[in-house]
Amino acid sequence: MIMKKLKVTTAIVAVALSGTMALSDGYGPFPVTLKGYSGDKTNTVSYSGQIARHVLEQSLKKLAGKGNGGGNAADLEAQMLSYFNGSDDDLPIIAPKSKDGFKIKQTSLHQISKGKNISGKFYDGTMSAWPGNMSGKDVAYNMIAMAAKSNKGFDADTGYDWAQLISKYTMGAMAYNQAVDNYLDEKLSAEKKPNNKPYKDGAHYTGKEHSWDEAFGYWGAAAHQHGFNPNKVYEIAKMKNQGAADKNGDGMVDLKSEYVFGPCYYAAAFDRSGTKSTNYTNTLFDAFLDGRKLITAAAGDALSDSERSQLKAYAATIEENWEKVLAEAVFKYAGSVYKDINKMKDLSGDDLNKAYRAYAKHWGELKGFAMAMQSGKSNLGATATKMNELMGFGPVTLNNSYVTGMDSNGNFVMDRKRSWSDYQLHMLKIQQMMVDQFSVKARVNDGLNDLQALTDKLDSASSAETD
Repeated sequence: MIMKKLKVTTAIVAVALSGTMALSDGYGPFPVTLKGYSGDKTNTVSYSGQIARHVLEQSLKKLAGKGNGGGNAADLEAQMLSYFNGSDDDLPIIAPKSKDGFKIKQTSLHQISKGKNISGKFYDGTMSAWPGNMSGKDVAYNMIAMAAKSNKGFDADTGYDWAQLISKYTMGAMAYNQAVDNYLDEKLSAEKKPNNKPYKDGAHYTGKEHSWDEAFGYWGAAAHQHGFNPNKVYEIAKMKNQGAADKNGDGMVDLKSEYVFGPCYYAAAFDRSGTKSTNYTNTLFDAFLDGRKLITAAAGDALSDSERSQLKAYAATIEENWEKVLAEAVFKYAGSVYKDINKMKDLSGDDLNKAYRAYAKHWGELKGFAMAMQSGKSNLGATATKMNELMGFGPVTLNNSYVTGMDSNGNFVMDRKRSWSDYQLHMLKIQQMMVDQFSVKARVNDGLNDLQALTDKLDSASSAETD
């Protein structure tokens, strides 16, 4: 009954506003509904600050690979911090940048939004998945400092790929956290950012309009991708299809509305891979779009209890599916690590070093996404504890040692060893956990068919050692 009423209301508002701007099938434009507004603005969609932060994250990832082993550490760390903490200067966009066949409109941050940073929007609870028992933000600072000292973003001794760790962790600790634990949570209450008042003094959009838009911005979708198949969304993110990205046909891709960033990219990647049985991309986009249409249909009035209830239902759909996307990533990269170990067992010399580098990259993605999952609204409790235990603070390295903690001087401690096979079993147990706890369906790099055989093999070996 609620949904029927909302659809009728939306249709009435669309007709009433048809002389200025009809409701959109894409995410915007949406008309001004704020009562008493007398300015010349016509579109209330605004999330450029979130896009700027996506660009800061991607640029930071690129910088994480620029170290030369310590010689440029101080300068590089300062540069990385300017992207993490923000800068008064108009920072150049390091990524994404134009390439042949895919021209990006903006080349500097201020062309998107001024005064933005990552650190001010970063998860700051305790991050127990990383050594040192630090806050979420301090973990990021630690990673940045270590990346600056590394050689091309890689520490062979610990197996840490800093670019992957920083990037994937930030996708959760910034984007996921802000969306599900702020804009789609606290700011959906009746008291905070009400729909019958401007978001802030002088704004032409209401409190609820802008709160919802900001959450959408953190999701990272192109505004016009409604109904796109996941291959097309994936191609935009990979900068392989300018025609699909360039909605207005000006020959350039506008990062503020036409590009696809990390969180949405991974949803599309899983929809098109593995079992090909998921629809995360459109499920999430539809929930965002339906929620925005509901807010617009209120025509500047405070949302009723029933309207807020429906809006919260859309928000719950977004949170559930976003979390599943992160869980799919953990599943995928646990499978990648499992496969990488199989390869390394038969290699030596340069071939082994090359395979080890790929293994470290995949482990960095695995760990980064696991930390991202632990940055949201939900307390994962025992699931997080077990996942962190299985994954460890670091991957098993070439001499079978791994990071077990951090000393009082901030140095990583590596005082234990683990066999490759034992660590492979841990990876498959993580995959099983993602199935059992989060019902992942895409299951890219599924190794679970090997779980029982590997368990039996290790049990047999353990029994032989104790005979």
